[in-house]
Amino acid sequence: MTRTTDPADRSASQPLADLFTRYLGRQAEAAALGLGHAESTGDVEPYEAVPVQPVEPRVAWTDALASATHFGVTGFAWPVPPEWSALVAAQEPAVAVPFALGNFPQLVRDLQPLVGSGEAILSTKPQRPLPAGELTAWAQQQLSYPVALLAAGVLRLAQHFDSAETVLGRAEHAPSNYRAIHANEMAALAWQSGRHAEALAMWEAQPASVPVLFNRGLALLFLNRPTMARGPLTQAVAELKETSAWHHLGQLYLTLAKARS
Repeated sequence: MTRTTDPADRSASQPLADLFTRYLGRQAEAAALGLGHAESTGDVEPYEAVPVQPVEPRVAWTDALASATHFGVTGFAWPVPPEWSALVAAQEPAVAVPFALGNFPQLVRDLQPLVGSGEAILSTKPQRPLPAGELTAWAQQQLSYPVALLAAGVLRLAQHFDSAETVLGRAEHAPSNYRAIHANEMAALAWQSGRHAEALAMWEAQPASVPVLFNRGLALLFLNRPTMARGPLTQAVAELKETSAWHHLGQLYLTLAKARS
């Protein structure tokens, strides 16, 4: 009897470096589709595993909103926060990026940390807060839903964790249709501020959705439970469109989980 090969099995058999190179290539192609490229405003050029074009703010913006659609927030005209382009250009390479508002997969652009242990990756201290005076003022004025949740996510991206927690605290009594996305944002804030075990417990307590499954798998992978990470990552990747950058990042994490199992 002929065995049908699962696409996930094929990708898992490829070297991680090759998969990562293809992932970066897809991001470069997406940024080149009639869009200009962001100019770096930093003084330090981060190390890149392979040459890649800078992240284009409009591409990052689309991906930064992607998690909302999986919580039923569709057709909403999201306001672009002030200083978004500068915030995107100022981001240092990341490794363990939760699927949440404000985050975008193109933050992962360096292969070297991915081949290290989860403990070593998570022991790295969070970046210093980025300059965000105008952004902070804007975020604090956002009292309506779901914009308040986006405001907290963007503050989290800028490493202003206390301010993000304040905004999420105001949004705690969100209408029922925003409670699931609010819970995911709370866990993402815990994760990115260094409270990793707490974040995993929060995601494990939440009803399954594509972002929650993605994030459970992410947390399990980088908390050195790769075998347990494979299930939720497989489910999340299967539900994400192949044209989505989050699909490709999820596939990269899944391949890493299989390699470590």
